[in-house]
Amino acid sequence: MTNVLVKIIKNKNFLSLANNGLVAVFGFFSFIILVRSLPTNDFGEWVLLITTANFIDMFRFGITRTAIVRFLSAADKATAKELIGSNYVIGTISTFATIVIVLTASYLFPLSIKSSGFSLFFTWFPVLAIITLPFNNAQSVLQARMRFDYILYLRVINVGLFMIYLLINYFFIGSGLLIIVYAYLITNIITSIFASLYNWDGIKYFFKAKRKTNKLILNFGKYTTGTLIGSNLLKSADTFIIGLSPFLGTTGVALYSIPLKLTEIIEIPLRSFAMTAFPGMSKASIEGKKEEVKRIFYRNAGGLTLLMVPLMLFSFVYAKDLVYILGGKDYESTATIFRIFCLYGLFLPIDRFVGVTLDSVNMPKQNFIKVVYMTLANIIGDSIMVFGFYYISILIVITTLIFNGFTNATLIGTITKTFTTINVLESVAWVTILFTLIGIFVGFHFLNKELNLHYRKILTSGMAFFIDAILKMRH
Repeated sequence: MTNVLVKIIKNKNFLSLANNGLVAVFGFFSFIILVRSLPTNDFGEWVLLITTANFIDMFRFGITRTAIVRFLSAADKATAKELIGSNYVIGTISTFATIVIVLTASYLFPLSIKSSGFSLFFTWFPVLAIITLPFNNAQSVLQARMRFDYILYLRVINVGLFMIYLLINYFFIGSGLLIIVYAYLITNIITSIFASLYNWDGIKYFFKAKRKTNKLILNFGKYTTGTLIGSNLLKSADTFIIGLSPFLGTTGVALYSIPLKLTEIIEIPLRSFAMTAFPGMSKASIEGKKEEVKRIFYRNAGGLTLLMVPLMLFSFVYAKDLVYILGGKDYESTATIFRIFCLYGLFLPIDRFVGVTLDSVNMPKQNFIKVVYMTLANIIGDSIMVFGFYYISILIVITTLIFNGFTNATLIGTITKTFTTINVLESVAWVTILFTLIGIFVGFHFLNKELNLHYRKILTSGMAFFIDAILKMRH
């Protein structure tokens, strides 16, 4: 029994799942404490800070992350050092490039930024970008080396320390938003120092970077950057557009963030299996083993889709309770939004592994095109839902008043009731399902040219995945 437990604990899928699961639990509880520690407007500003910083990180590390994982998985020792050095050099350059852009925008548009919900981001992002550089580089290198145990250590330090501070602050100190931001910066400094001390970020290979490895990463990364930015924009565009809306603002951001945070539960197993599947699929692709790539794709996409069914059913039924646990009574009205995200969760495994497989078979351009379609659909759909319907409703009300005076109060009341904050946010959530379906069809179209895939084999292989898992457990 002890040997079985040791094998399970050392299993890469288990470590990756524990990594994402434990970090998500810490993040989940930190989120709960933050919701209860800050006023709605301040909480909305915090969400915009974190969401925008994460989005910019996709540009900073999108150039290198997918490329370093793919090429490092099959590199010899000498080439590996050169790749890690190039990873650090390119990451450093992209970090300072984004800082310059943010500082320039702050200088050119100070009044607009100060009056918006993004002022916290423009104030603190330059500092955050510098101190998180070693931490983010370490995650890329460690994923390529399949050292999910080390990634777990780093992320537990990062989110664990911050959660401990939030607990102390909530029960004993009661500090406001600015002090919480200071604490967040300090925990990231500690994590980055830890990563550099153990050379997990590869800082000692900084000067081993070569022109050929720089070029190799950049040629691959020019597409994966767009893919990662687009993928992040798929999630963050909702928040950005809601935050820019004069009707919704930071209050709408705070409300929408509750069901959006709950969807991270959906993504825990997906991120875990994708992290472990990608290096293996890349290695098989480089070695010309297309059937092995197809096998990994079918089993992961199918198995996780079947896994999502009971999880999504449970979440759908108990949506109101889950929202109450996370946000409290003031956010119960967002339960329907989370139910819409539960439907989205059923399609997410196939979409995620279509993208992972495109990158692993050296089709980053096609994955980028897939994400562009999805992002455009999301931005256009969100803009229509948030701005279009709002201004149309105002136009209808004004027209009614002009031609009918104030006698048609019932119609005006119905229009006003229809375009409430929650109803607009629900329509934004429906757009999420639409762009996910678009991504699946576009990505599958590209993969068919390379691997000749079949939809039905996703579910049949998924069932085989579960049967094998049960047999192994019984054995």
